[in-house]
Amino acid sequence: MLKLFKPAPPIDRLPDEQIDSEYKKLRLQVFLGIFIGYAAYYLIRKNFSLAMPYLIEEGFTKSELGFALSAISISYGISKFVMAIFSDRSNPRMFLPAGLILSALISLLMGVVPYFTSSVTIMFVMLFLNGWFQGMGWPPSGRVLVHWFSVSERGNKTAIWNVAHNVGGGLMAPIAVAGAAMFTTFSGSAASGYEGVFILPALVAIVFGFITYFLIRDTPQSAGLPPIEEYRNDYPNKEKKTFETEFSTKEILFKYVLNNKWVWAIAIANIFVYFVRYGVLDWAPTYLSEEKGFDMNKSSVAYFLYEWAGIPGTLLCGWLSDKLFKGRRGPAGFVFMLGVLIAVLVYWFNPPGNSVVDMICLIAIGFLIYGPVMLIGLQALDFVPKKAAGTAAGLTGLFGYLGGTVTANALMGVIVDASGWDAGFMLLTASCALAALVFAFTWNVRGQEVVKNH
Repeated sequence: MLKLFKPAPPIDRLPDEQIDSEYKKLRLQVFLGIFIGYAAYYLIRKNFSLAMPYLIEEGFTKSELGFALSAISISYGISKFVMAIFSDRSNPRMFLPAGLILSALISLLMGVVPYFTSSVTIMFVMLFLNGWFQGMGWPPSGRVLVHWFSVSERGNKTAIWNVAHNVGGGLMAPIAVAGAAMFTTFSGSAASGYEGVFILPALVAIVFGFITYFLIRDTPQSAGLPPIEEYRNDYPNKEKKTFETEFSTKEILFKYVLNNKWVWAIAIANIFVYFVRYGVLDWAPTYLSEEKGFDMNKSSVAYFLYEWAGIPGTLLCGWLSDKLFKGRRGPAGFVFMLGVLIAVLVYWFNPPGNSVVDMICLIAIGFLIYGPVMLIGLQALDFVPKKAAGTAAGLTGLFGYLGGTVTANALMGVIVDASGWDAGFMLLTASCALAALVFAFTWNVRGQEVVKNH
């Protein structure tokens, strides 16, 4: 591990009279750091999609650009696991901004240097690198969450933080469009303005990268504070133990993650959750156009409502897992996935012409699906010691992106082409049911109660 990324060492504890005020200040500060930082990652994750219409005008085909775009999902899924292993043994104050700035530099190169958008192969490589650096965002955020927020409050705090990707994703489009307009003005040619889609979001992301560095801290102990469990008197087990030992990579992988049945359970659940999330989202415009008679404007509104409905749904799901289910995430995931199943069935069987019902179904699916997406990442943090949190979350992300997202994009298309939309919806409903079943399997597991058995 590079010395630059080494975890910050503990320092002498502050005087008792300073601990409460310092803890409150730093908890807000580090939370803002990971929220702003993770939102900024989304400014440069999907901006290539907005450049695609311009690139098509330059002669690239949809198939070629779709192939290039797939590089991000493939590399991000792998990186979220691989980079998480390094993240668990790194200082998030350095790790998260480093990934953000490196990702931004890739985007900047694609905008500034024409060579990097000159062929499909080069674009695939650049987007693969972008996806790889994008994998450096979630794991250090998870490390911060488990060190600064205790189990009984972590569901609510993680849900609020998880909204960062909706915020960043929502801001990306207007920033990228503004960038395109700026560079169209500079160049005097509408055809060449697409460079701004890469450049302006990248510049904004770099600024946010430096802001996050000044906000984030590693562990409370590195700031002269006691562990969060001691500060809040909120321990994850009856023995009032905290798990503060730094582990080797081998221990993290083989003792606490790969040998943990609960982590494997939620990793499998993530395949089905992500299949539903992207199976509905990515295919909504095509399905609504072909089967329900929606025009492009109406489909775009439905797509937007699906995404933004996830914000209140995620917050509610996190709150329920903390307050109603006392830190158990399984029951909340089970209830929300049953709701998704019902909404998918209504969406499927609603006859053409009832566009309001279709809109309500998409809002309901968006409202409900992002809660389980968040909960699986949260359970990964809960089911392992704090020093192994990123790797556990990375493993679930690997399964979600490679097993769920890629499958939702590829398998859904193949199945619908071969057997029609009914076959595609059979896959979606089966995935809802299987995800709910796995959440039920974790029904009675709370916090880090499973850690003491390893």
